[in-house]
Amino acid sequence: MNGDSKNLIIAIALSLAIMLGWQYFFAPKKKPLPAPGQTTRQTANPAATGDKTLPAAPTGAPGSAQAPQGPPPGAPAARVLPRQVVIAASKRVRIDTPSLTGSINLKGGRLDDLSLKKYHQTVDPQSPIITLLNPVGAKDAYFTETGWAPAAGAKVKIPGPETVWSAPEGAALAVGKPVTITWDNGEGVIFSRTFTVDENYMFTITQTVENRTDKPLTLFPYARVQRHGVPKTKGYYVLHEGLIGVLDGDLFEVKYKDLMKDDAEPREADSAGGWLGITDKYWAVTTIPADQKERIHGRFFHEKSAGQDIFQADYLDKKGLTIAPGAKAQSRSLVFAGAKVVRLIDAYEKQYGIQKFDLLIDWGWFYFITKPMFWLLHLLYGFLGNYGFAILAATLFIKLVLFPLSNKSYASMAKMKKVQPELARIKELYKDDKMKQQQAMMELYRKHKVSPMAGCLPMLVQIPIFFSLYKVLFVTIEMRHAPFIGWIRDLSAPDPTSLFNLFGLIPWQPPHMLMIGVLPLIMGVTMWIQMRLNPTPPDPIQAQMFNWMPVIFTFMLGTFPAGLVLYWAWNNFLSIIQQAYIMKKNGAEVHLWQNIKDSLNFLKKKKNA
Repeated sequence: MNGDSKNLIIAIALSLAIMLGWQYFFAPKKKPLPAPGQTTRQTANPAATGDKTLPAAPTGAPGSAQAPQGPPPGAPAARVLPRQVVIAASKRVRIDTPSLTGSINLKGGRLDDLSLKKYHQTVDPQSPIITLLNPVGAKDAYFTETGWAPAAGAKVKIPGPETVWSAPEGAALAVGKPVTITWDNGEGVIFSRTFTVDENYMFTITQTVENRTDKPLTLFPYARVQRHGVPKTKGYYVLHEGLIGVLDGDLFEVKYKDLMKDDAEPREADSAGGWLGITDKYWAVTTIPADQKERIHGRFFHEKSAGQDIFQADYLDKKGLTIAPGAKAQSRSLVFAGAKVVRLIDAYEKQYGIQKFDLLIDWGWFYFITKPMFWLLHLLYGFLGNYGFAILAATLFIKLVLFPLSNKSYASMAKMKKVQPELARIKELYKDDKMKQQQAMMELYRKHKVSPMAGCLPMLVQIPIFFSLYKVLFVTIEMRHAPFIGWIRDLSAPDPTSLFNLFGLIPWQPPHMLMIGVLPLIMGVTMWIQMRLNPTPPDPIQAQMFNWMPVIFTFMLGTFPAGLVLYWAWNNFLSIIQQAYIMKKNGAEVHLWQNIKDSLNFLKKKKNA
C-alpha cells in the first residue's frame, strides 16, 4: 500500500474518530428523559375534567393543598371535513399581517388557522402557500392555545375547548392592532385574552381574569401546542422533527415514534422559563412564558383518542395567581408560529430573553462551525445576491484561510513523491525484515523532513467543513428554493437532471438512485482528475480502488443537495490548481496527462485480461 492510499484510509478513520469523539465528549447534552415512575404525577377524575394524563403537580396553591387540574389533551373530531368547511363553521377573528394570514377560532379562543404568505409549497411562485395550523375537524389538526387550570377540587367554571368567546364586531388582528376576546362564566368571573402580533411570526397573548365574586380565586395559567396525527417527517438522523423545547437550560428533542411506544411515559421537567413546542424541518410552533423567570412545569406527551394520535407540548405555571375579590390578574405568554428564519430566531432570543431559542434550528454536532458557516454564506449573499455564487466565494475564502496548512501538506506530499524511489529501494532491501524496513523509512523521513501523515490534513479539515455546509443547506430555510443558475432552481434539493434520460431528452423519469445530474458528473470528473495528479499505484487493488472511487462518490453525492455538490466540485477544481502549483514549486514533476493515460491503459489491460 503506497503513501497516498494509506493517507486516505487514515484520514477517513481519524475523521470518524473525531466526529464520534466530539459527539461523546463535547456536543451539547440533551437532558436525560425520566424513566417511568420517576416523575411526580397526580391523576384526577377523567370523567370530571376530560384529562387522561395530568402534568406534574406544583408545590401547592395558595390556600389549597391540592394540585391543579392541567390542560386537557383534547380529542379529535368524530369525522374529518375539508379545511375550509371547518373554518367556515365557526365564528372567527381574521389575522392579516405581511407574513401571515388566518384566523383566531372563537370556539376555544385558540390559534388554529394560519398560513405563511412568503413561502410556497414548490419553487413555482404560483403554487399554494404553506399552511401551518389547522382546526380540529380538518385533516392534520394543529393548534396552540392558552388557558387557566383551577386547583383540584375548586368549583369554578373556566373557559375550555368548547367555550365560545366574544369579539368586537369586525375585529381583525394586524400589526399594531390588537384584538381582545372575552367570556363571562355567569358566576362573577370574567375572562379575556388579548392577542397582538408583530410583522413576522411572534404573537403575544395576555390572559386577564376579573374576579367580581366575594371570595378569592386561585388559577394556574397554562399554554400548549397540540398536533393530531403522525406527520410525515424526512426521516434523517441529522435532522430532528418532533416535539422540542428548552427547560431549565436543557434541550429536549422528543421524536414522535418514541412517545408512541407502548411503555412511553410523558417527558416532564420543572423549569425557570424556557420554551417548548413542535418543530418541522422549516417551520415550528412554540409556546413561551413571557416572564423567563416564571417557574413552570413542562411536559411532552402522546395520547390515542378515537383512533387518532395526539401529540402535545405544554407548560403549567407552578405558583399560580390568586385574584382577590374585585381585583384583576394577568398572565402573559408568547407564541412563535412560522418559518425558522435564522435572523428572526436570534433576534427573538435577544429581544425577549428566551433561553437558547436558537436551538429551535437544528445546527447539529458542529454548531460552532455550522452557524458561522451560515453567517458567512448569508453575508456573501448580501453582496452577490445569489447563494450559489455565495457558496463559490465561501469556498475560495476557506481555501485562502487554510492555504498555509494546505501549502505545508502539499509541499510535504511533493517531497514524499521525490523520495518514492528511495522508499521502494528500502522496501526491496529489507523485504524480509519489517523492523529494519520501518527504521530505515523513518530515518529517510527525518533526513528529508517529510511526514507520511501530511496528506491527511487537508482531508481531515474538510470533513467538519463539509458536514457544516451540508447542515446549512439542509436545515436553514434561507437555502430552501434558493436558485443558482440555469437548471439549478433549488440549491437545497438534488440536481434535477439525469444522465440516464440524457438530461431530459428522453421522456423518462429515472429512479432516485440514478438521478446523476450535471453537477454530480462535474464533481466526479474533477475528483478523478485530482487523483490523477498522483501516479497510478502499481498494486492492482489500489489502482482499481482509486479508479472506482470517483464513480462511487458521483453516485453517492448525486442525491445530495445541489449546493453541496457545487461546493465539492468547485473545491476539487481549486485543489487541482493548488496542488499542481505547490508540487511544481517544490520540484515534484506533475505528469497529469501521462497519469491519465496510464490509468486508461490500466483499465484497458483489466478489460483484456
